[in-house]
Amino acid sequence: MSTAPEPIHTLADLEQWSFAGTALAVIGRPIAHSLSPAMHNAALAQLTKTQPRFCDWHYFKFDIAPETLPRALTLFHQKKFYGLNLTVPHKALVIDQLESSDDFVRAAGAANTLTATPTGWRGANTDGFGLAAALQQDLRVTLAGAPIILLGAGGAARAAAAESLRQGCASLWIGNRTSATLGKLLTELVRPDQLIPVRGFDLAAPPATLPAGAVVINATSLGLAPSDPAPINLHKIPRPAAVFDMIYRPPQTALLRQAAELGLAHTNGLAMLVHQGARALELWTQGAVPTTTMQAALSAAQ
Repeated sequence: MSTAPEPIHTLADLEQWSFAGTALAVIGRPIAHSLSPAMHNAALAQLTKTQPRFCDWHYFKFDIAPETLPRALTLFHQKKFYGLNLTVPHKALVIDQLESSDDFVRAAGAANTLTATPTGWRGANTDGFGLAAALQQDLRVTLAGAPIILLGAGGAARAAAAESLRQGCASLWIGNRTSATLGKLLTELVRPDQLIPVRGFDLAAPPATLPAGAVVINATSLGLAPSDPAPINLHKIPRPAAVFDMIYRPPQTALLRQAAELGLAHTNGLAMLVHQGARALELWTQGAVPTTTMQAALSAAQ
């Protein structure tokens, strides 16, 4: 199996696309940091050893601008791509482009996994599952019964919020710098039958009423660039129980460095990537996938 990085393709490449096998892909902007191709192609190679039908499956990487997402989705379908993973900033943007979706997508207002149907795309969201599994694996904490401080209000944050509420967190605080985006998410989350307290705040000015002992989850893109600041100053909020950063590359962000300085349990998003990716591949292959192979491929690719 080749260990060369998967090249980054563009919309122009997609317009001229020709591939005889079963094509899968991750799409986003930025996309250079994504290790999903290494993980999925390693799993497909392992599956092929016992299931030859996967010998012509391959997972690609595409840089797609948000304003071209509708055109790209049409082309991906026309070019017979079978499955797509979505990353920043497409998870929420894709909702209006879906033919159908599952209950979690409707609750979160975001999708990260698409499967082709004869006439369009069916959306699913494996981020919530991946987050819960990673928190348990790396930090030995659960969303159930825990106060949650969620940073961000985009597609990844929407899945984290929906999963936190689904599992019965004690309270959910969502911080974001853009008030309109935050307000829209809060409006969608807070229902008449919602018993769990859900509140929003400005990331630039965290309130003194944030709970101590919370699980802090970063779902913003701050940290993808080495020069990025932490999305929140951990020194200025009540002491959290643990800090989880969905970013996995680079492996240590400014937020995680702060957590280390404070002696807090902390981890990056690599395990979440594995678990959400394995669940997505299960949806496409309709069978069990080699999660340990996926983990090993990610470790080798970092």
